[in-house]
Order: sequence, then C-alpha cells, then structure tokens
Amino acid sequence: MSTGNGRIFEYFHGGELFEGYVVEPDVSLGGQRPCVLVLHDWSGVNSGMHEVAERVAGLGYVAFAADVYGKGRRGGETDDNSSLMNPLVGDRALLRQRLLASLRAACQHPRVDGDRIAAVGYCFGGLCALDLARAVPAGLRGVVSVHGVLAPPQLGPQADIQASILLLHGWEDPFAPPAHIETFAREFTDAKADWQVHAYGHAMHAFSFERAAKPEQGIAYDAAAARRSWQAMQDFFGEIFAGS
Repeated sequence: MSTGNGRIFEYFHGGELFEGYVVEPDVSLGGQRPCVLVLHDWSGVNSGMHEVAERVAGLGYVAFAADVYGKGRRGGETDDNSSLMNPLVGDRALLRQRLLASLRAACQHPRVDGDRIAAVGYCFGGLCALDLARAVPAGLRGVVSVHGVLAPPQLGPQADIQASILLLHGWEDPFAPPAHIETFAREFTDAKADWQVHAYGHAMHAFSFERAAKPEQGIAYDAAAARRSWQAMQDFFGEIFAGS
C-alpha cells in the first residue's frame, strides 16, 4: 500500500551532497519505527527505488532510499550504467563510507528507531547491503540482498558480523554463479553471521524488476520469484524486529 508521503531527503558526506528519498509509514502507527534502507541498483535512486520504498513503508517501516552516487548522478533504468557503478565497486572503502553516511542520515529522521535498522538492496544494491553488514554498524539488525552481486571486498580482517543476512538469489543469475554462493557461505560462516539463502530455480538476474527483459543476457523478470522473494523479505523483517 502506497502511503503517498515520500519526500526528498538531502544529506552531506565528504563535502558532497546526496539525495535520498524517505517514506514514512501510516501515522496511525505512531512513535518511532524500524527503518529499512533501500539500496539502489546501478542506475541510482530512480522511480523504481521510490516504488520499493513506498511498498516497504506500507509494511509499517520508515523506508529510506539511500543514495551512494551523489545528487544528480543517475542513469537510465535500462542503460549501461557501468560508469556510475564501477568507481565504487573498485573502491569498496569509499562505498562503505557512503553507506555508513546514509545510515547516519536515516537515523536523523525523527520517526526512525536507530536501534532497529535493516537494509534491502537490489543488484549492485545487494552488494551494498552485504558491505553494510560487513561494516558492523550499531543498530543494524539485518540485510537482504535481492539478485545481488556477491564479490567480497578486500579490506583486511573482518570483524564478526552481527546483522542477520538473507540472500534472495536467482539460480540462473550469470552475475552470481554457484561458485559465488559457496564463497559467500564460507565468508559469512567465518564471520559468525546468521545467514540464509533462498535460491529460485530458473530465475535470472533482476528477477524482481518488471522491466528486466534481456533473457539472452541472463536478465529477466520472474513473477513467481518476485512474489516469493517479497514474502521472504517480509518474514525476515518480522523476525529481526520481533519483540523489540
């Protein structure tokens, strides 16, 4: 259910201006609420991410669509946006700083309970969600990677990961083949994380995006996987925020 009250939320980091999008849950819920950071794919904070934030707010959470590119840096939803994404994939320390800055910005919102934070990321944003968990920030209860890129950073020793991890994965995703799943499992097991993987048979990369229509490249919408993954995400958030 769309709440219809989304608004632009600007914040600074390292002298740069970033432009997120925040949607509050229904006012009848009252008080501070858990917050879910929505982490964008390689095209940036576009209308698709706004729609995800609206849906998340409809679940009763403050939704904060974070911006890791910077104000005005956006790509087309069906374009090759490598020039926007690759500098951050190549500098994971900078990416981590921007993710943490986004989390701090979200916590400044008066309706956000800073001890109950989660994140969901799509494609490149899935990589961002895992990197946020790797940073072990206070208040982060869990992260969800939806058809995410799984390449681990090379940032030195990893502290034990406190956040729970949910990986929602299309088994036919050429950008995250089975070997990457095994590497993910080893890494997060070594970091003592509570992790789980839901793999959807026959689903390709970007399976939750209705606009995804390049099956010859392993990119395609899958209605069943999209529905199941959304339900799995809801159940996950219900679990990590329960009793708090």
